[in-house]
Amino acid sequence: MKIEPYIRKTYYYETDRMGIIHHSNYIRYFEEARLAAMEQIGFDCAKMEEENVIIPVVDVYAKYRRSLRLGDEFKVLTRMTEFNGTVMHFEYEIRFTRDDTLACTGNSSHCFVNSSGMPYSIKRKRPDIYEKFLSLIEE
Repeated sequence: MKIEPYIRKTYYYETDRMGIIHHSNYIRYFEEARLAAMEQIGFDCAKMEEENVIIPVVDVYAKYRRSLRLGDEFKVLTRMTEFNGTVMHFEYEIRFTRDDTLACTGNSSHCFVNSSGMPYSIKRKRPDIYEKFLSLIEE
């Protein structure tokens, strides 16, 4: 399944004293886009948390190329590159919508754990969700 881009504008509270978007917000944009991708396949994070399954970040990386500024509209292109039922990896590109210029690239890794922090195998325990996530993998 092709993940649709996540699109939004920047806000004033995201800027720093230099008038550009603070670097920490790009990681938030990755998260917003990842959650939007999961919603596209019908995955409900809140419902999973009610079932005591959480998806923490294992690692995250960002490479900044061009600064976003207040009021810029941007899109986040999200790709799931790996998924084995317990761990998943995503890649991101943040681009200006006005001319498709690359602003930032990055990646993140996540795992499924129960409320005690122990690994949780979606493949074994929730094959319905496992199949949904498999549909996101892009070669």
